[in-house]
Amino acid sequence: MKLINKLFKKSAKNGFEQQVRNVLGIKPGKSVIYRTALSHRSVKEGADENNERLEYLGDAILSAIIADYLFKRYPYRGEGFLTEMRSKMVNRQQLNEVALKMGLKKLTMYNKFDNALKSSQIFGNTLEAIVGAIYLDKGYKVTHKWVLQKIVIPHLYVDDLEQIDINLKNRLIGWASKNGKLLEFETTDEKLENGRRIFTIAAVLNGEVLAKGTGFNKKDASQVAAQLAIEKLKL
Repeated sequence: MKLINKLFKKSAKNGFEQQVRNVLGIKPGKSVIYRTALSHRSVKEGADENNERLEYLGDAILSAIIADYLFKRYPYRGEGFLTEMRSKMVNRQQLNEVALKMGLKKLTMYNKFDNALKSSQIFGNTLEAIVGAIYLDKGYKVTHKWVLQKIVIPHLYVDDLEQIDINLKNRLIGWASKNGKLLEFETTDEKLENGRRIFTIAAVLNGEVLAKGTGFNKKDASQVAAQLAIEKLKL
């Protein structure tokens, strides 16, 4: 019986590692780190079991890699441009879309019966956690190469992003003013998770909640809410 259980566990481990390789294109050295990175708080409550700590680490690593990439790509552009471009590349909505295109939804373990999660950016958060996992497992050099090859080059079209107006909130405000509508951005939730404050901002049009966005500061949350509102209004 012990031998059967051992073989079953080994088979399950190999199956998980193969799935990770198929989706992420990387062979896990320490499977447990990737399992943690792929486990949302809705299924694993312990801070050492879910991906929130790895998300925190991955957010910082990803931001540093993108900053390095932009610094070298644009040797004559100023700080303001570089900061804006980085914001375009790592905003919550953008990362969530990248994660879905990569197929992370198939790997992420979360409560599929929680309707609130369907409109959240948990897959983008998971992608950040994966970056953190790769960093712990393989080191910075491998992580840097993976981020460029799997995220930046195939999914973040920098030339197109240059042309996008990042301040979607101002764009939405301008549209509302032009059309005689009352638009407000209201903080609907503020909570502390693992030492990080998370804000939820609602875009309210004529007293009706049009869209909600979450972020680690009110500015980012407002931009996500504005983007979702613009998409909903088909502007």
